Amino acid sequence: MTITTPPHFVLFPFMSQGHTIPILHLSRMLSDRHVSVTVITNSATKSALFKNNFISVINIPFPDPPALQTNDKSPCMASFINYIKSTKQLQPEFEQLVRTLPPVTCIISDGFLIWTQDSADKLGIPRLVFSGMNMFSSTMFNIMDNFNQHGEVRSINDPFPVPGFPRIKLTASHLEIGFKDDDPKSEGSDFVLRYQEATDRSYGMVVNSFYELEHEFNDYWNQNFVPKAWLVGPFCVAQPHAPMVEKPSWVHWLDKKLEAKEPVLYVSFGTQAEASEKELLEVADGLEMSNISFIWVVKPKELTFISVGFRERVKGRGLLVGEWVDQVEILNHEAVSGFLSHCGWNSVLESLCAGVGILAMPLVAEQHLNAVMVVDEIGVGLRLWPRNMTTRGVVDSKEVAKMVVELMEGDSGKRVKKKVKEVKESAHCAMKEGGSSWQSLEMLIDNVYGVMHSKVKDNMF
Repeated sequence: MTITTPPHFVLFPFMSQGHTIPILHLSRMLSDRHVSVTVITNSATKSALFKNNFISVINIPFPDPPALQTNDKSPCMASFINYIKSTKQLQPEFEQLVRTLPPVTCIISDGFLIWTQDSADKLGIPRLVFSGMNMFSSTMFNIMDNFNQHGEVRSINDPFPVPGFPRIKLTASHLEIGFKDDDPKSEGSDFVLRYQEATDRSYGMVVNSFYELEHEFNDYWNQNFVPKAWLVGPFCVAQPHAPMVEKPSWVHWLDKKLEAKEPVLYVSFGTQAEASEKELLEVADGLEMSNISFIWVVKPKELTFISVGFRERVKGRGLLVGEWVDQVEILNHEAVSGFLSHCGWNSVLESLCAGVGILAMPLVAEQHLNAVMVVDEIGVGLRLWPRNMTTRGVVDSKEVAKMVVELMEGDSGKRVKKKVKEVKESAHCAMKEGGSSWQSLEMLIDNVYGVMHSKVKDNMF
């Protein structure tokens, strides 16, 4: 289709860094294709991403979401769901805002913002759901929800084959977060049902992944489920890398490790999920025992759990950073050759695109499925299992040390590094002009433009 008037997309991310950053990258990708973009945020985001005539940013004040805690901490999923529900307060302001904007071709909003589907229907605008998950996890959740096979398993840790994918063995524990509770009237069940219903009604699903990585699961989804999934990532490849005005201290530290030819393990558990104090102490002891150089990004709160003695004992070999860092910059540093990760999907993609193998230590939600994909399906990582070898539990320091050494120096680690280099090349090719993700985004723009163009023509007669 020949587009004469530039399309106008409204992007509305969920109010957390892990959900906002990918949508900001997507906004740049759209603007590079001469799509006019309006991004709605809960803070006055200032970024190099917006140094573009096609992007405008509008702030709707709203508090940040609570952290997702795990293991022996107090349950927080209910409070997180309540926070998600509270965002509906923004609906009147959002709808009024969209009405005042130049004609909108499409709304892309986070899947957690369920009510935006009602707004899109009311305004007569196609809505695309931004999914924070990959196609593997989304497909596994939907298959098991339809078949309810995990409900027939005696133990939460008993493996069973996935219908349609018999080679894949999961446990009910993998699926603990994101499925309806036994009580159909619970907050969790209600949330999941409303999420699914709103997603099913949407025009499509935008996924931060690429076809070469997930063709089997993407094809299965589009043949068996709705809405249509569009794989247009990995977004981190489109991120502009502005030169640093002044190098942070951690960059100088990595530079020295590179000069000394000492490979570095990067350790980070993301911005949203929180590991327990017990887990952090086991990780710290394991890193100390491994004798491998590491850079560990910790939240200020987590720093209080780690003793001064530990920091002194690993001084020179290990660096603890208690401030925000550019994760993409770290992963792409030549000194870094491994990543101990919680397996949040953004972190997984950034690691793959940098060609860095993963030691998987999932904490919450679909991170456990992401770990299965990383280790068993793609072969770009190793699994750090809890003490009891079940999906969920606390890791042991000796196992941490053993697996860190295996990833960084062992035969399994060498196989991982070879495979992840191949995946890196595929990821970058997908984003180049003519690549699978490049073509998918072009088709998506044409599709939604065609929908709105047809509506305009119909209204003329």
